[in-house]
Amino acid sequence: MAKKKATTKPKAKKQSAGSKGEEALAAQLQAAGVSFEREQLLIPGRRFRFDFVITGSDLVIEVEGGTWSGGRHTSGVGFRSDCFKYNKALELGYRVLRYTTDMVTKGEAIAQVMEILGAESAVEGL
Repeated sequence: MAKKKATTKPKAKKQSAGSKGEEALAAQLQAAGVSFEREQLLIPGRRFRFDFVITGSDLVIEVEGGTWSGGRHTSGVGFRSDCFKYNKALELGYRVLRYTTDMVTKGEAIAQVMEILGAESAVEGL
């Protein structure tokens, strides 16, 4: 009797939840009615992902985790990589806003984002 061949189904890729700061900012943006996309690849040929891209805008938002606990963004290599990523985004015409988790949870990030988007809307209305 022939043995049945084991078949394996491809595993569904889990969308990992973002950091505490990313999840908080996502909720704040949604509550404010701001449309966005998450984890976008914007730099051709690079695997850099950006936390938030505001829909219909050149505005990109990064929430820097581990700033007080020695996370990746504060190591020499991580900081250097972030500099390259942000500078390349600027070179390609994006504006990058960077926030720490505490700036998000204190409401400073969403306040500034809304101020920038409000100013842009006012200029577009002229």
